[in-house]
Amino acid sequence: MRISDVVQAKDRPDVVTIRPDAGVRELLAALAEHNVGALVVSSDGTTVEGIVSERDVVRRLHQDGTVVDTVVSAIMTSDVATCPPDTDLDDLMQVMTDRRFRHVPVVEDGRLVGIVSIGDVVKHKIGQLQFERDQLDSYVRQA
Repeated sequence: MRISDVVQAKDRPDVVTIRPDAGVRELLAALAEHNVGALVVSSDGTTVEGIVSERDVVRRLHQDGTVVDTVVSAIMTSDVATCPPDTDLDDLMQVMTDRRFRHVPVVEDGRLVGIVSIGDVVKHKIGQLQFERDQLDSYVRQA
């Protein structure tokens, strides 16, 4: 199973991005509007300059209550772990678990083509396991 399968199965395969010079208030509005936990930071909507999540906002808010008056580039993660579409699902699950990522942008030939969350990965994995269980159950009933 490849990450491209996960991206294709998503209800909304498009990626919501935000400019690095956007305000944190704009970020919060976009997170709420799109009901997502993270946005890819991109000036042009195709390159990955960073990623910013609810967690980034909360951590900065704890340190400095004026974080909502700053720009996204001040709180984003610049060193972004990405993966290509042909990444194995189990391999990405391991990376996400080990490095405690909840969102990973999918990049092909330097262009942003999707994003997967830990929820997307788990949902896809559960579906895969249910299919295998059903196949085994069918096999056992036929024997």
